[in-house]
Amino acid sequence: MFRLAVKNTLTRSKPSAYSILAQAQAQTQIRYNSSASKSVPARSSSATSLKNIPKTHEELNTPSNAAEYVFTTLDKVYNWAFTSSTWPVTFGLACCAMEMMHMAAARYDQDRVGIVFRATPRQSDVMIVAGTLTNKMAPALRRVYDQMPEPRWVISMGSCANGGGYYHYSYAVVRGCDRVVPVDVYVPGCPPTAEALFYGILQLQKKIKRNRLTTMWYRKY
Repeated sequence: MFRLAVKNTLTRSKPSAYSILAQAQAQTQIRYNSSASKSVPARSSSATSLKNIPKTHEELNTPSNAAEYVFTTLDKVYNWAFTSSTWPVTFGLACCAMEMMHMAAARYDQDRVGIVFRATPRQSDVMIVAGTLTNKMAPALRRVYDQMPEPRWVISMGSCANGGGYYHYSYAVVRGCDRVVPVDVYVPGCPPTAEALFYGILQLQKKIKRNRLTTMWYRKY
């Protein structure tokens, strides 16, 4: 009897590998049954789930009510007016100005798309930086830009205006006119042709068409 009691005690204190495996399987089954018995939370409605889906560009520009429709229409008329009357200020700096004059001549006839050069920044909405911008000329460029009424845009024409060009390491040249004024369109080339500048202005007109000034003001307030 004493030996049987000791044997039973040792068996309970040191279980075999089979008993350990059976116990683990039983605990796993209990956990699985308890998790399966839990109530599944109800799914959210379709309206709530659709709120987390990001909207596309077309959906953001689609008016959702009458007020947005009015402001969107105002933006279209406003952008159409500025696109059809792009008036650059005459600001030629170097050899790129010759190609800018070429675009204004009879072969390309910039007037047919509403591009008219103005001799005063007060009546201009576009600045074409055509040529090498030096450190001595930079304050004058900024002053002319500040005198232009809002909204205003800048086209950087040529390698010298874009990043210094051949004179990138010169002490007297600004390495890009974007260090002085904000640039909207860059026209590469040394010098770029009149076709390239004309294409750059057409790209600027596309950018103006995407302007949503009054619509974003309405959505903000």
